[in-house]
Amino acid sequence: MKKSNNLNRLKASLLFISLSLTIPALSQKKEIPLWDKIPDEIVSKEYSEEVDHKNELSEGVRKVTLPTLTVYLADPEKSNGTSVIICPGGGYGMLAINKEGFKVAEWLNSLGINAFVLKYRLPSDLIMKNKTVGPLQDAQEAVRLVRRNAIKWKLNPGKIGIMGFSAGGHLASTLSTHYNDKVYTSSDTTSAKPNFSILIYPVISMQEGVTHQGSKDNLLGKNAGSELADKYSNEKQITAESPKTFLVHATDDKAVPVENSINYYLALKKEKILAEMHLYENGGHGFGLGVKGTNANWPKDCEKWLTANNYTLKTDGYVFTYFKGNGEDGLHLAYSEDGYKWTALKNDTSFLTPEVGKDKLMRDPCVIKGGDGLYHMVWTVSWTDKGIGYASSKDLIHWSKQEFIPVMAHEEKARNTWAPEITYDEKSKEYMIYWASTIEGKFLETKSEEEKGYNHRIYYTTTKDFKKFTKTKLLYEPGFNVIDASIVKQEQQYVMYLKDETRNPVQKNIKIAFSKNLTGPYSSASKAITGDYWAEGPTAIKIDNNWIVYFDKYTQKKYGAVKETSKGWEDISEQISFPTGTRHGTVIKISAEEINTLKKE
Repeated sequence: MKKSNNLNRLKASLLFISLSLTIPALSQKKEIPLWDKIPDEIVSKEYSEEVDHKNELSEGVRKVTLPTLTVYLADPEKSNGTSVIICPGGGYGMLAINKEGFKVAEWLNSLGINAFVLKYRLPSDLIMKNKTVGPLQDAQEAVRLVRRNAIKWKLNPGKIGIMGFSAGGHLASTLSTHYNDKVYTSSDTTSAKPNFSILIYPVISMQEGVTHQGSKDNLLGKNAGSELADKYSNEKQITAESPKTFLVHATDDKAVPVENSINYYLALKKEKILAEMHLYENGGHGFGLGVKGTNANWPKDCEKWLTANNYTLKTDGYVFTYFKGNGEDGLHLAYSEDGYKWTALKNDTSFLTPEVGKDKLMRDPCVIKGGDGLYHMVWTVSWTDKGIGYASSKDLIHWSKQEFIPVMAHEEKARNTWAPEITYDEKSKEYMIYWASTIEGKFLETKSEEEKGYNHRIYYTTTKDFKKFTKTKLLYEPGFNVIDASIVKQEQQYVMYLKDETRNPVQKNIKIAFSKNLTGPYSSASKAITGDYWAEGPTAIKIDNNWIVYFDKYTQKKYGAVKETSKGWEDISEQISFPTGTRHGTVIKISAEEINTLKKE
């Protein structure tokens, strides 16, 4: 048996050396040995690893002889290099490695965080010369292993956290307070200090009346003296150098009293260490990622904490371009991180003052990001002009010289040019600019004096450089007065959202038409996707795999929205909020970095 054990350890060591030297990045869920040579090891033929498969969720591991890290690397495009080493709980007698290990790693990966599940040795006199430091040896080496391989595995060595559940929380807090303890001999000078800690219903204290007795007995022995108990009562070991911490506990925890977290938090506070604690009314002990009630919210709270501390990659956000009043003061911008709550930028003052056109207005500003990386904007310059405004920008702050594009100048009887928009055709590398115009004498069958004779259809021109434009053509004639077309590509087709401007019988709603080609022909208009209120200025974007269409409820002087679902269009107007006075705008997706730049204006 002893010869077999030595052979297995030799194979493990060779595997570890091979991984360290040759693999630039680890595959998902790859288990690697933690040690080349386990310190202070006693080989025992009576002690071998046991795995309990009775319950998949709470799958447990006992009698660990070969400590390992199971690696879950996040998508590099969604990660800023943060890593978390996870210590499952189990009273230092077993490891709930599935519920408090693998499941947690998958959750962290969904946030763009690299995860390492630590299968640490459980305290035992049969395999350790000093069982009290055995788990800490593994935790220190886990941090060192991850940190020294940070470049190879594309991790940030300054963003390595330790996370622990229950007794795993004790190990995590022990590492956070004993990272400099010399618990094994090594020439490696890599720091074992975690940059942050996440402690979930943790055992912290070894003091009578507060500790979890089973964890204490397993780690320190049943006859541990007060000096040893104080040393591993980690609330007593906090210093000004301890890492920032996020804590979670349920008040009705009968296994590990909530005072464990409270006392640790107060000790951190005393040393002015950044800390956040969430105490839930109920949940008991061992609720993992949350089961029901308020404790189920802790992963979301933790995500917010990670984001606030720059441990997650800030996701792209959204900007809404709009006007206020009559459009006389120009371009306004608002931003949102989720597409629901919108906040005005620059204290809701103008980013660009209009300079061209008969009335020098900037209504209905439409902005897109083109194939050249520039933001291109068109807008309505007047109620009665025959052209539109145009400008471009690299950053939505500094704009090119404004130009007037006379797209309807060739039509002597053209009354207006309203609500221009741009859509970029990636295939042809062309921009299509389109708008609504009324030409006297055309489409008389839908002319209505109630609309002061306005009777619009959608026209368009194309350009590659915004200097030369093709001849203006009719784009869409739906058989009714139509304005405010906005076109986006969805899958393999183009979808036009449009306003039915019919006054009698009243429509004033948003409908949809489809085409295989950007320049048409487009299908007949669908039924209305908006309600009985009057709506105009639709703009659409895909958020969390659902298309959302925003629109101006102009008679109610507020904004609304509908979301496409498997059951049809759902009105979500009550779920969104826009700056007061927002008028007919467009939505675009931009980077978090660009939003931060805009916030500084």
